Amino acid sequence: MSGVWVFKNGVVRLVENPGADSLDGRRKVLIHIPSNEVITSYAVLERKLYSLGWERYYDDPDLLQFHKRSTVHLISLPKDFNKFKSMHMFDIVVKNRNVFEVRDM
Repeated sequence: MSGVWVFKNGVVRLVENPGADSLDGRRKVLIHIPSNEVITSYAVLERKLYSLGWERYYDDPDLLQFHKRSTVHLISLPKDFNKFKSMHMFDIVVKNRNVFEVRDM
């Protein structure tokens, strides 16, 4: 049995997809802090990352990847924006401190 045990309203249940974004019904969104803009597409995200010195990396055709020359960091995202999950958002936040944040909607 794999997953995460969640305690809510006095009930314990097993959530078998711990990678799901919203255990409590709220979804996560990536926010560009300087503009307070919600990232709604890869086109918007790509413009923000380019302005921070990130470059597209074309090594894997199944992923969107960005690399910053001055670091060893690589951001790897699924090609389909609908598969863009909170783990991807937090990866972007960690690699771009004080520029992005993840919020509950």
